[in-house]
Amino acid sequence: MLPDSYVEDLVEVGKANGLDAVGVARAEPFVSTQNDLEERKAQGLHGGMQFTYRNPARSTDPTRALVGAKSLIVAARGYLETVPDSPTGLHARSARYVWDDHYAKLRNGLDAIAEVLRAQGWSTRVLVDDNALVDREAAYRAGLGWYGKNTNLLLPGQGSWFVLGSLVTDAPLPAAAEPVADGCASCTRCIDECPTNAIVAPGVVDARRCLAWLVQDTGIFPVEFRRPLADRLYGCDDCQEVCPPNRLVERSGLRHGDLAEGESSRVWFDLVQVLTCDDATLLDTYGRWYIPRRDPDYLRRNALVVLANIGSRHADQARDLTEMYLRSANPMLRAHAVWTARELGLDDLVDLVSDDTDELVREELDRPDFVAV
Repeated sequence: MLPDSYVEDLVEVGKANGLDAVGVARAEPFVSTQNDLEERKAQGLHGGMQFTYRNPARSTDPTRALVGAKSLIVAARGYLETVPDSPTGLHARSARYVWDDHYAKLRNGLDAIAEVLRAQGWSTRVLVDDNALVDREAAYRAGLGWYGKNTNLLLPGQGSWFVLGSLVTDAPLPAAAEPVADGCASCTRCIDECPTNAIVAPGVVDARRCLAWLVQDTGIFPVEFRRPLADRLYGCDDCQEVCPPNRLVERSGLRHGDLAEGESSRVWFDLVQVLTCDDATLLDTYGRWYIPRRDPDYLRRNALVVLANIGSRHADQARDLTEMYLRSANPMLRAHAVWTARELGLDDLVDLVSDDTDELVREELDRPDFVAV
């Protein structure tokens, strides 16, 4: 076993290269996590999400990522920034974790540690936003924080506004003595205030109800969650925004960076631009997001749901956009435009597709009234 001082030096390298917290865990299989993934997948709670659900046996065993692995060096990089005021006009918002490429900066820090290890003869593999390892469990075992009831990892005194990643190595490093104690106690704020009731039990999220997943999923956006989507084009931060430890951190003034003047375009997105620009422009602008099948029509789908929720404030623009999509060649987009027209009281426009024979459009036309969650 290498000495504690060796780890301390590696931690300093990581922090000098932009990491906010670094810990070490043993590269042992996450048996309980594998069981959880398999059980929730069998229950359908993954909602079709692949990522670490694709192969739970692999994503919970660090030795599958690196033969002979003995240790995990786990890092966190913060992304808490102040939310800028919404611009005027038709704008949708995104969650904080996509305002910048935080994972690239996290990888840079872990790569710097990997260079030191490799120079001394150790093997390494950096895993960042990778389905080869459940990063939250690795971070928990490395003593970086505790699991909140919303499944996010909270760092003591710093909250959950972090992306996580790991470095797998065959170097025998001293690991964290024990995990961080639970800091949530009886609080259920994240459960109570989730807009779609997606947190079905402490530490259990039903992806079929989670807006952060639904905006990335394929197919028709579930009708019962369209109104709760509100003005979100991508992602959802609600369970983090209402979390008391996170609110304390925000009030303390701690930030991991602030948007420069004029950078609000990374947070708020012009719906007219999203709904009128071509495929190449959409992918160039939003391509680092996870877009199903790299098909920009899924961004347009989300934007049509947002338009239905906020378009009444800008009636003329909303009418023109809705009419344009009722004439779309894509039946998925025509179907969502039917919803948008009805939500905005533009029933006369629905006549444009009254004779449409596509199954998706017919289903939308025939949809009865409902009450959203």
